[in-house]
Amino acid sequence: MKKLKAILFDLDGTLLPMDQNEFMKAYFGRLAAALAPHGYEPRSLIDAVWAGTAAMVKNDGSVTNEDAYWQRFTAIFGEEALNEKDYLEQFYKTDFENVRPSCGFDPTAGVVIAALKAKGYRLILATNPLFPHVATSARIRWAGLNEEDFELVTTYENSRFTKPNLDYYREILSLAGLQPDECMMVGNDVSEDMVAEELGMRVYLVTGCLLNKNNKDITKYPSGDLDGLVTFVDTIN
Repeated sequence: MKKLKAILFDLDGTLLPMDQNEFMKAYFGRLAAALAPHGYEPRSLIDAVWAGTAAMVKNDGSVTNEDAYWQRFTAIFGEEALNEKDYLEQFYKTDFENVRPSCGFDPTAGVVIAALKAKGYRLILATNPLFPHVATSARIRWAGLNEEDFELVTTYENSRFTKPNLDYYREILSLAGLQPDECMMVGNDVSEDMVAEELGMRVYLVTGCLLNKNNKDITKYPSGDLDGLVTFVDTIN
């Protein structure tokens, strides 16, 4: 296996501690309240958001995830729903901040990112690209990190696939000019993050906010908390 050059990080539950259910509850509550004055009934809105999310997950790469989402959303609410794009941008810059208390904070994240950057590793934020850039930037900030720490951040604007589709990882490799065996994927979701191993990437499972919906055997994966990542990286190079 080649020398490790790049480390890909998941965000939610990895660098940004969170209970996914608590986050989604807070997020949808704020989103529904923000769009209610625009004529969106909360249940219908949430169903449409999930439908748009499903369209991104099923994206075959022919369009960006952004386009896949809005094609589905406007199929439900009509083309005039595109008018909400600007308002949503403002929502993510303002009221979305009220979702922050649903997440935790781990100062280790900043320490680890700084240490790995100082060692010369290329860092990529491989967060599932279901959110627009503005929302991802906010969550990076909540984690105590800077977007500039990463040479690439995947968002729904610049991605055509989602996790756990291996084409999501292939797209990152293509954009970064990297080979799988030059990379490591670090994440907390067994199904979505550890799947990168199938391409030949090294993996590291962060167990603090572990997600393992299919109850897979995780003993085969190098694992631990973020504190242990830098030491682990040192042992393989």
